[in-house]
Amino acid sequence: MVLAMQDGLYSFEPETGACGRLVAVESAEEGHRLNDGRCDRRGRFWVGSMHETDREKPRGSFYRIDAQLAATRAFGCFMVPNSVAFSPDDRSMYFADTHAHRIWVFDFDLDAGGLSNQRLFKDLSAQQGLPDGSTVDVDGGLWNAEYRGSRVVRYTPQGRIDRVVELPVSQPTSCAFGGSNLDTLYITTAAQKLTPQQLAREPEAGSLFAVRPGTQGLPEPHFAG
Repeated sequence: MVLAMQDGLYSFEPETGACGRLVAVESAEEGHRLNDGRCDRRGRFWVGSMHETDREKPRGSFYRIDAQLAATRAFGCFMVPNSVAFSPDDRSMYFADTHAHRIWVFDFDLDAGGLSNQRLFKDLSAQQGLPDGSTVDVDGGLWNAEYRGSRVVRYTPQGRIDRVVELPVSQPTSCAFGGSNLDTLYITTAAQKLTPQQLAREPEAGSLFAVRPGTQGLPEPHFAG
């Protein structure tokens, strides 16, 4: 496996626990760490960085890590990177800045590994939920976990909500399709910073949920490095 950690991309062997850094990313930046990432269908790993505690200043950068383990900065100036996902036709990439309450979409060049034409996909600033992790289904729908919103929302490629999965917890963090037919949507949740009273109201906070949403996901590409 590959893990995006505090100071770079690491290899990890689940059976033995062996872990070693493949490439340093912002290792000299005090207080920084990597957050959400995903491989494209050429095996490049795309991942964003953020400051661990300062969520008010746009300190993050977004990187492409290729098979030769070279980390290239694609863009920056955001607070909390999330929702990295690619459309089935490899022509679009989604990206969210959670604390800016916005999801963007870029034109994506799969052969060159290039991003262009950044534009707003969805503005969530008028609602309680924040855009966290995402996945894409076979029809190009973007499934986004709404942190503090108690739900996962499916957006059409045009940005329209057409399906909502309500949850009994307030902090969904991400989602991914799995199962033998990739037709089960697994949803991770958090319990961070919840008071004892809040935890009493949502005892399943921090649990992993599974639903059958009536569609299928796409196989996740392997890292080429």
